[in-house]
Amino acid sequence: MKYVRTPGFLIDLRRLSDEHRKLFMQAGHEVLRPALDAGAHQGAVPWPKALRVHRIGADYFDDMELRGTQRESDFAWWPLEASGPAELEERLTQGGHLLPLPREPAALANVLEVSIVNFLALRVLAVAGAEVRRGTERGYPDVEIGGPAFGGGFHAVDVTAARRAASGRQTQSRITLYTGNTYFKWPELHWPGTFRPFSDYASHLDVIMIYTLNPDSNARVEDLEIIVQEPWRIASRERSSTTREYIGAITDISGLRAGAGAFDGPAEFYEYWRKYPFKISAQVQRQLQRLLTATQDELARLRARQEPGPRPE
Repeated sequence: MKYVRTPGFLIDLRRLSDEHRKLFMQAGHEVLRPALDAGAHQGAVPWPKALRVHRIGADYFDDMELRGTQRESDFAWWPLEASGPAELEERLTQGGHLLPLPREPAALANVLEVSIVNFLALRVLAVAGAEVRRGTERGYPDVEIGGPAFGGGFHAVDVTAARRAASGRQTQSRITLYTGNTYFKWPELHWPGTFRPFSDYASHLDVIMIYTLNPDSNARVEDLEIIVQEPWRIASRERSSTTREYIGAITDISGLRAGAGAFDGPAEFYEYWRKYPFKISAQVQRQLQRLLTATQDELARLRARQEPGPRPE
């Protein structure tokens, strides 16, 4: 197993207080790593109870349910003891330590997405011969997976969250699949915010979290459903934003589950959206020109290396 400290991981690690960072590192070294070395992820030994890892069928998952955000308080009693998660949540709430997650859709979605990305990265690292990199907040993809375990190629995984509409049958808004006027439209170029050109990926997957908003709950999220699909299978012929150049998914939740989007195959999807008249801002145009110039310069250098030198007389 290869362990990589990605920039995203280091950013999250620095957000922890000194005390919490020490506890995190201690748990990783003293609990998680020995469990992985002993083969817990392969069923050879049970997972330590401290990790709160559960099994569904042949798969394992860590209990990552978000119940709120912690706030330090001067009037709480320490040390705090609880017999289980429910009592811990109750006592933290009573002591003024547990605050609700944000209700605003974009902020709540960001919390959910970061949680899932952390979970996926940890799971991938538990696979022998697997490698993982976390993307930037506004880059693509959210997670890049590769290594010998995946045939040596690279695979892009994007994570997004969407609230159910009042009917329960559709998402409140369209999910964004790609930014259409940069890396998607010119897939051979290495755009800022990406690890590599879009066309270098062997596959693309979307991990979608569908939830019902409960404004009276600290967690805000109820009935969380996770759907995994190839983007073309759930794509619509509509943008997900009226102001940004984003490719949108269908809004019908049953269609998202079934992969019943607007296209019969990936070729039709790429042809439609690559021909779409996206707006190209001045900033994007400057980036495009720099990338094209860099590509032309690199081709010139390659040709110069391949051309034979002057023959001796």
